[in-house]
Amino acid sequence: MAGPPPLPGADAPENPLDRAIALHLAGDNEGALRWAAALVQSEPGGPAASFVAARVLGTLGATKVAVEALEGCVTRSIDSGNFALAVAACRQLEAFGGDATPRLQAVATVFAKGSRRLQEQGAAPPKMPGQHDGFAPLSDSVGGAALLDQAKIILQKGREALDREVDSRGAPPALRPLPLFSALSTSGLRAMAGALHVELVGANHRVVQEGQEGDSAYVVARGELEVSRDGDDGPVRLARLGNGTLFGEMALLSRSPRNASVTACRPSIILTATKSELDQIAEKNPEIGAELAAFCQRRMVETLVRSSPLLRAVRHRERFALMQRFGTRVYEPGATLIQQGERTDGLHLIASGSVRVVHKDSDGGTAITSLGPGESVGEVAVVLRRVANADVVAEFPTVTLMLPDGEFLAAAKQYPEFLSELYLIAVKRDEETATIAAQDATEVDDAILV
Repeated sequence: MAGPPPLPGADAPENPLDRAIALHLAGDNEGALRWAAALVQSEPGGPAASFVAARVLGTLGATKVAVEALEGCVTRSIDSGNFALAVAACRQLEAFGGDATPRLQAVATVFAKGSRRLQEQGAAPPKMPGQHDGFAPLSDSVGGAALLDQAKIILQKGREALDREVDSRGAPPALRPLPLFSALSTSGLRAMAGALHVELVGANHRVVQEGQEGDSAYVVARGELEVSRDGDDGPVRLARLGNGTLFGEMALLSRSPRNASVTACRPSIILTATKSELDQIAEKNPEIGAELAAFCQRRMVETLVRSSPLLRAVRHRERFALMQRFGTRVYEPGATLIQQGERTDGLHLIASGSVRVVHKDSDGGTAITSLGPGESVGEVAVVLRRVANADVVAEFPTVTLMLPDGEFLAAAKQYPEFLSELYLIAVKRDEETATIAAQDATEVDDAILV
C-alpha cells in the first residue's frame, strides 16, 4: 500500500535544526549549540531554533540568557500560531528557574475560546525550514566559554530584534482556532497547559507502540512523525503528523492497546500528558473533561467513518449525521457488552480495544472470534429482532460507539443502505455461530461414541 506523500522538506538533505536536536540528544551540547545558534543568527525569527539554542545554553549553565531567549520564543511561537511550541518554551523556561506564569497566561489568552486574535481566516502557518543554502554552523575552533559567549550574543541580538519588531508593528497577526484547545476557556486552557511536558525525540524513535497499553496523549510542537500499522507484508504507513497535531488521545478514554505505532521521521519536539494528570485537572475544571470527551468522540467518529466496513456502505456525506445517533461506551477487561440469551441494548461499533465472541452451551463455551476497531457487534439481536446467540466480552479496555436499540429503526428508515449492509453482516454472523456450535456438538457426540 502506498504511503502518504512526504511533507515539504522531508526528503531534502538534513536541515540544521534536525542536526542540532540530534547532537543535543546524543549529549554533544557544544556541537548542538554551534548548529542551533548559527541557525538563530541566519533566521532570527525562527522560534524552534531559538528554543533549541536556549535549551542547550541552559543545559550548559547559561540559564539567564536561556530564559530571556525562551521568553522571546513564546512570543514568536504565538505569532506563528504554534500553541504547542509556545507551551514547550514556557515549560522549558520553568525548568531553568524562570517565571512562566505570565507567559502561560498569555498563551492561554491568545488561543482560548473568545480570543479576539482567533479568526477562521488566520495567517497561513509558517513552512518548516528546509536545507539552507550556504548555511554553516559556528566554527569548530571555538569552544568552551568562548562558544557560550558567542551564542549568548546571538540570542541576545535575536531577542532585541524581536522587541523592536513588537514595538513597531501594528495589530498582531490573526490566528486560526485550534481543535480542542480553542474550545476551552482561558482558565481551562491555562490549566491544561500546566499538565503538558516537553520531550525531544530523535529520528526513528518509537513514541507509540502498536499493541501496547497507552496512558498518554501527545502534541507535536515541531517535527514530523509517521503513523503505521503492522501488516502481513510489513508496516503499512497510514499518515504523517506535523506541527500542532494531537495524537494518542484515545488513551484519555481508555487504557486500550494502541491501534497503531507512531514513529519520529526526524528529530522532533513534542508535548506529552498522562491520563492521570489530565484526570486530576478535569476534576477541578469540569469543562476540560467535557471538551476532551467530545473531542475524542469526534476523532473516534472520523476514524470509524474511514475504517468501518459497515459505515462505508453509507454515502460519505451522510456518515457523520448517522454517527450523531451513537453514544460512547467504555468497558474494562472482562466486562460483558452483550449476554447470550438476552436482548441487547444496541449495536456497538468498536472504536478501540477488542472483544471476544463466545457461544455458550451445556459443556461450556466456544470462542467464535475476536473483533477489533472498525467492526460491529450486536447486529444479530438488533436486526433479526431476537435474543443474542453469543456473549461478547471485552478482552482489553475497550471503547465503543453504541446505537441504542430504540434509535435503530429510525436510523434504518433514514439510511436504508446502512440497514442492508447490517442485515448481511447479521445473517453471516448468525450462520457462522450456528455452524461452529453444530460442529462442536458433533465432535462431542463422536467422542462419546468412541
